[in-house]
Amino acid sequence: MNQSSVQNVLSARARLGESPVWDVENQRLFWVDIYNHRVHLFDPATRHDRYFDVGNVVSAIHKAGSDRLLLALSNSLAFLNLQTGEVTPIHQVEFPHPDTRFNDGKCDSQGRFWIGSISEAPGQAALYRYDPDGSWQVMETGLTISNGLGWSPDESTFYLTDSAQHKIYAYNFEAATGTISDRRVFIDLSDEAVEPDGLAIDSEGNLWSALWNGWCIACFNSTGEEIFRVKMPVQRPTSVAFGGTNLTDLYITSAAIGLSQKDIQQQINAGDLFCLSTNSPGMPSHQFFNSSM
Repeated sequence: MNQSSVQNVLSARARLGESPVWDVENQRLFWVDIYNHRVHLFDPATRHDRYFDVGNVVSAIHKAGSDRLLLALSNSLAFLNLQTGEVTPIHQVEFPHPDTRFNDGKCDSQGRFWIGSISEAPGQAALYRYDPDGSWQVMETGLTISNGLGWSPDESTFYLTDSAQHKIYAYNFEAATGTISDRRVFIDLSDEAVEPDGLAIDSEGNLWSALWNGWCIACFNSTGEEIFRVKMPVQRPTSVAFGGTNLTDLYITSAAIGLSQKDIQQQINAGDLFCLSTNSPGMPSHQFFNSSM
């Protein structure tokens, strides 16, 4: 695969595009522009994109029914009604450090929402779990930029990225209880000037990671060995999600934030939405199950 394989499917010019989630039911992509407070709905068939302004930093989203999304805002979780645009808060968190907000999140097969934080203070971020019954648990501490997460196809392994450490960790995972254990370094990119960001796992167990400042997407096999990198026309790809009819289209969000005017002139597509056709299908995303709220 090479750069010509990557297609620019939406001239979005997002400040910080993130959290792509494929809606299998309606064959569309949800994604966010974090600092512009926007939740986007992109239809690949028509190339039409519309958005909701949710009035707050929005870092992660997930389906929570046919017409509703679960949102991670700056320090709270909320539901977004896709028919009315109404945002309904459901859970608020007081972080231990003031310069902290929610970051990347994803649902597991049991409908539990895993969401990490990002902190200006090293080691002050954490990973949390919000369950369908409304309970809240701290799952990991000592992080700085809790980022891309996912599960192996057999659900025996959980992956968590700490971008500031340039590492992706692996844990043993118990699907029934939602517990993680035995953390180890799965991928170490500390010898490069790149930061692993959002990730997705395909049906063969390969891990696809967006490399912030790396101009590429990297693919690793289930043992952590790098298979290849796909060049991007932008410096800061942020996250990836499999979509399309056969889940073989890898959608890629990107960012323009922090780039100089000269940088932006050299990469005018920074902040756009991209798509890469792959040989390995991904796995359908899970929904947040709490339908009573």
